[in-house]
Amino acid sequence: MDIKKLLLATNNSGKVDEMRAILVHLNLLLLTPADLGLDLQVREDGETYAENASLKAIAFAEASGLTSLADDSGLEVDVLGGQPGLHSHRFAPWPEATDSDRRIYLLKKLQDKVRPWLAHFHASVALVQPGGTVRVANGECAGEIIPEERGTNGFGYDPIFFFPSLGHTMAELSMQEKNRLSHRASALRNAEGIISELLGI
Repeated sequence: MDIKKLLLATNNSGKVDEMRAILVHLNLLLLTPADLGLDLQVREDGETYAENASLKAIAFAEASGLTSLADDSGLEVDVLGGQPGLHSHRFAPWPEATDSDRRIYLLKKLQDKVRPWLAHFHASVALVQPGGTVRVANGECAGEIIPEERGTNGFGYDPIFFFPSLGHTMAELSMQEKNRLSHRASALRNAEGIISELLGI
């Protein structure tokens, strides 16, 4: 029996590692753009996470000829009116900003605000076959931002995103724990029925 292929439409190695771990139980060959020699930059100018994920999924599906899965996610901080939100990856106001730069910039904006700095991560996952209709699933996880970085097991805002009930940041969790709690894990679990339907598994 031919194994079904799914393209993970991202160049972010941290996301790829998470997606592979979360979807490992499905009988799929999970490919990346690098596996296919695909170097595709998609303009993310949608007005929602779902629109941005859909733009990426469509572009990669058409370029690869494979069913493609893309995600878009962001951190929303209550006291900042939902910022950085859709612009989480481009939040720091200087070119070539690193994850560390973005965390420092966020904490600078929060330093005069009253704690706790309640926040949540949102993720939208889009799936599409070449020429097909886009299907979307969503997921969230809630916590708060803390003023000091803790942990080395994550990326993005993970070292300052804290789960009060656990006493740990996202970056202090093992991959197994993160993939039980994270917004991306929730969205991917909600997308499993769509994956099964599209690929006939």
